[in-house]
Amino acid sequence: MAVPVGRLLRRADFLRVAATRRKWSTPGMVVQAADNPGTDLVRVGFTVTKKIGNAVVRNRARRRLRAAAAAVLPDRAAPGQDYVLIGRADTTTRPYPALLADLGQALERLRTPR
Repeated sequence: MAVPVGRLLRRADFLRVAATRRKWSTPGMVVQAADNPGTDLVRVGFTVTKKIGNAVVRNRARRRLRAAAAAVLPDRAAPGQDYVLIGRADTTTRPYPALLADLGQALERLRTPR
């Protein structure tokens, strides 16, 4: 069942997700997760630091993360969760099917409790 996907836009939301310290790293990205109680909406935010490269490279990485999230999150994300996708150096060069597999693997790992 597809769940509606919204966006994280406020810095406070990004900090709240990071503070939960639930994350999974893959070669293509880092995915952080936090509960968003009281709603079945899935929200996602994207960040790519200057360590990755110049503005062109960072924007390319962000576009690839947005495309991967649009393809994977509606069907595989847990309802009531906030996710932050953090770009890595391999985000721009990793094959797109591998990037989708990375996101799917991270979502499965974050779904299971420790």
